[in-house]
Amino acid sequence: MPPRRQPTARQVRLGAELRKLREAAGLKATEAASLLGVNSVQMSQMESGIAGVSEERLRCLAAHYACPDAELLSALVAMATGRTHGWWEEYRGALPNSFLDLSELEHHASFRWDVDFLHVPGLLQTADYAHALFAYVNPDFPDSERARRVEHRMRRRAVIERPEPVPYTAVIHEAALRIRVGSRPASRAQLNRILEISEADGVTVRVIPFDLDGFGGAGSAMVYAGGPVPQLDTVVRDGPNGTVFIDAAAQLGHFRTLFHRVKTASLGPERSRDFIHTLAKEL
Repeated sequence: MPPRRQPTARQVRLGAELRKLREAAGLKATEAASLLGVNSVQMSQMESGIAGVSEERLRCLAAHYACPDAELLSALVAMATGRTHGWWEEYRGALPNSFLDLSELEHHASFRWDVDFLHVPGLLQTADYAHALFAYVNPDFPDSERARRVEHRMRRRAVIERPEPVPYTAVIHEAALRIRVGSRPASRAQLNRILEISEADGVTVRVIPFDLDGFGGAGSAMVYAGGPVPQLDTVVRDGPNGTVFIDAAAQLGHFRTLFHRVKTASLGPERSRDFIHTLAKEL
């Protein structure tokens, strides 16, 4: 398979998982390459996502690595052989790659968790809210650029609106619900949008009120996307240098625990809806 110029986060993840299996087997890259009859450069390209890997080669490597997890192997084969050219590809070259990688990640997710403290999570945003947010964060962007980003964000909502939606839980702090990113009417419409989507199948919205003792937050906003097996889960966080995709086992375990701690501290779904309804009436 020819080398890729810009592998997606999903392709990079597949390569990283192959490298983890090799290292767990105690093999060097040169040794694994000889097992496939390729050179070390080709092996490096496969493990970095720059080059694809066929199902035959993947299963051959797994056999040599004595991979004991049949479910993980099946998931990796699906990642290697699936040819998903989703709607997000229309934006390649027009938006940052991280936007497209997030769209692909949530398209394939088995579940999705969001935690947010300052803004309404992207999957719950109205177009007016998203536009006001992009305009505030990037005031020098031309209108066409902001419009493209808003359009992309609205299309991402398909994962919780399609016939078989991704199970979705959002935990939102009261601060995010009270901050008026746009106008008062736009803020009211945003709250009503959250109320509307919270009634949909597979969607759960929970609120963390200000009036809560012993709550230290979660550091920053968090997106947790479930993979076909837990080893392929991914956490997405916004860092100082851009979006970061996290997949190290120890960190995934940390963020799972953190999410459940935050969820436990939040109001239940019914009380959360009542809370949001009250905030909307106050506007």
